[in-house]
Amino acid sequence: MPRSASLKKTKAKSSYFADAREKFKEHRLAVFGLAVLIALVVIVVFAPMLFPLDPYTSDYFEFGMAPSAKHPLGTDAVGRDLLARLIYGGRTSLFVGLASTLISLLIGVPLGLTAGYYRGWWEALVMRIADIFMSFPAMVLILVLVAVVGPSIWSVTVVIGVLGWTQFARLVFANVLSVREKEYVESAYAIGTKDFVVLTKYILPNSIAPILISMTFRTAQAILMESSLSFLGMGVQPPMASWGNLMNEALSITVLSQKPWIWAPPGIALVLIVLSINFVGDGIRDALDPKMRI
Repeated sequence: MPRSASLKKTKAKSSYFADAREKFKEHRLAVFGLAVLIALVVIVVFAPMLFPLDPYTSDYFEFGMAPSAKHPLGTDAVGRDLLARLIYGGRTSLFVGLASTLISLLIGVPLGLTAGYYRGWWEALVMRIADIFMSFPAMVLILVLVAVVGPSIWSVTVVIGVLGWTQFARLVFANVLSVREKEYVESAYAIGTKDFVVLTKYILPNSIAPILISMTFRTAQAILMESSLSFLGMGVQPPMASWGNLMNEALSITVLSQKPWIWAPPGIALVLIVLSINFVGDGIRDALDPKMRI
């Protein structure tokens, strides 16, 4: 009998994820976004391994030159190849987006999980700290903290990650309040299951869908934040490339009006990756939402 119940449970999970996969495939924008996202990731990760791209060395005979056979996207003001810097900048922006989201996840999920489970003074403490974090304008607070710590890829990643935990904490907290009242959780209490097992085996797995959805949107948001900081000169610092500091050249009216090859490619790449991540997030949301199933 236990074996039969286990098989039924496995089949139910398999059916659920199969249905979710089919529902995702029906979401055309999500499939398009996933294809674009995979293509961009493959380019920024593997292109430097396959082609001799150098984003740091200056070509002393071509300063701020237009696209040519030698430099397909031209060169910047100090003669560095813009195609190489675009690809390496994509690596930087993706790293900051993914790593900062992971930091937010590792902080926010345990806090929201335990606050919703134990309630009482711990809930009050965690939720009030979250309210305090959310009461400050995010970009202003990030600018201040980065200025204090010093702008670099690591400081930007950590600051964005630490300040983003409230989104996950509040989301998980709300889901735990609902899940902890379910019959299977009550049954686990009745047979004396330990709190850690209840949290990790029963409550967290049934709260994972909204976390996955939130991760996609948070990654896109973190990439935009990093690009904004780098554009303002408070993020990733040259000579390291990021899409934000590549667009920083557009602060010059001459570059903005006469040399679009310097700032347009990173701007287009940024729009593409943010839209693609958001499309994928929409697809995951629709695929995992029981109300969207017919």
